Amino acid sequence: MSERTMKINLGPHHPSTHGVLRVVLELEGETVVDAHPDIGFLHRGIEKLAEHRTYHQFIVLSDRLDYLAAMSNNLAYVTTIEKLMEIDIPRRARYIRVILAELQRIASHLFWLGTHAHDLGAMTPLFYMLREREAVMDIFESLTGSRLTPSFMRIGGLAADIDGDFIGAVKAFTDTFAERVDDYETLLTANPIWKSRTKGVGVLDADACINLGVTGPMLRSAGNDWDIRKSHPYSSYEEFHFEIPTGKDGDVYDRYLVRIGEMRESAKIIRQVVDGLPAGPWLAKDARTAFPEKKELNTNIAALIQHFGLIMEGFKVPPGEVYHSIESPRGELGFYIVSDGGARPLRLRVRPPSFVNLQGLVRMIRGKLLSDAVAVIGAIDIVLAEVDR
Repeated sequence: MSERTMKINLGPHHPSTHGVLRVVLELEGETVVDAHPDIGFLHRGIEKLAEHRTYHQFIVLSDRLDYLAAMSNNLAYVTTIEKLMEIDIPRRARYIRVILAELQRIASHLFWLGTHAHDLGAMTPLFYMLREREAVMDIFESLTGSRLTPSFMRIGGLAADIDGDFIGAVKAFTDTFAERVDDYETLLTANPIWKSRTKGVGVLDADACINLGVTGPMLRSAGNDWDIRKSHPYSSYEEFHFEIPTGKDGDVYDRYLVRIGEMRESAKIIRQVVDGLPAGPWLAKDARTAFPEKKELNTNIAALIQHFGLIMEGFKVPPGEVYHSIESPRGELGFYIVSDGGARPLRLRVRPPSFVNLQGLVRMIRGKLLSDAVAVIGAIDIVLAEVDR
């Protein structure tokens, strides 16, 4: 550090760092000369905890990785186990998973946009976005009993089937959501203050994204249309028509436009799934992993024994290793699991998009203004529980 510069801390409890992120900034005036992110404030050790939990017990921990996209974390984890165990998932369960994952994508993007706009001085959009997000949370609560951490996915399917009330609520939401997104764009897209704070700020081109492992809306904002739902379809995504929104400049403004486009496409996917929802079972009839229905526990001793065994002892997973990833709201979310044939993972490693995407922060804010650093941090869309190592 020269005599012309000074060091300051941005965070770890600054409201615009969206969690306990501390960034040590070296400033010359208001220009960022260098930056050093410090992420070590949580120390939850979820990957280590996995080694002491059965495969079923870890589902509730996956919720806590990215608590703004818990359904996505559920989906990524259970599909990884299903891949290792070669379990065939009923078509109805796969469709319902898509509904839940896309509702979660919308809810996550809504919370991001509201708080990001608030960081940059626009208070009104936050109230608009929270209004629609609450509607999604109400749908989740009616189905799972929980709003933020539902733990609803199961290895082999779902915890329960959906009913007509759920379908009606989802249809009502998708019928009006496009108009709501129009309102957001009216507030922001052509707003000269919004554009001055976001256009040309935090540029990261496609090559830089690929070299750093950056995925999700950040990569797509730079013109690369990589999306795991298209490149490596899972859970029946190949059966639905949707576009992949992309930008061209790879700046904060393009990341905003990409996420706006993704919310519109998610609503279209949800409506396709609802209109074509098949009948049938919602849980694979695999004796190794399937929990009996709760109504059977009062009358069927075999069902009670099976339930007790799955809860207390878990089920054994064949020896081997597997990696599987999905497209979470923040990018590629993957699980790498090593099994020794027991009821608990020998090793579990998470590939969290927030942690990887944060690697681009220093490159994006070096040489920019301090106020730009706030815009860039918000545009990455990090959840610190997912960044935690």
